[in-house]
Amino acid sequence: MTLCYEWHTTPLSPHLHNELATLIAAIFEDQSPDQAACELAYQQARTPLVTGLAFNEQVLIGYKIGYERQPGHFYSWLGGVLPAYRGNGIASALMEQQHDWCRQNGFHTIRTQTYNRWRSMLILNLRHHFDIVGTVQGKRGLTIVLEKVLESHN
Repeated sequence: MTLCYEWHTTPLSPHLHNELATLIAAIFEDQSPDQAACELAYQQARTPLVTGLAFNEQVLIGYKIGYERQPGHFYSWLGGVLPAYRGNGIASALMEQQHDWCRQNGFHTIRTQTYNRWRSMLILNLRHHFDIVGTVQGKRGLTIVLEKVLESHN
């Protein structure tokens, strides 16, 4: 496996946008590529997205997307890795790179949400020092809200 990571702070090219939408639909099977593409475009129109992409050779296999919630506070919105590539540290690498980017760009807090049914994501967040700060009723059930205060790397 030859892994490569890219980070984008501007909208993705149409080709990468479509590739990412296809990947999202492959990971979250309750969404079509067209639905994922529309949701990505909607979020990008609302606020600039910071998008991390993981490739094996030229194949897109994972991603991590977030945006500024308010000054100093970042929201880690979506992320995932194709099932065949899980267990190789790709999600952790994307998360660590996202947190490094946030530190370098003046963010001090990251918030994310997940569901109990996605336990691997919940466990990943807990391993990366997120705290559970609450729950809210979401469209797919009870949503677990997690937050992390970023320590500076000096």
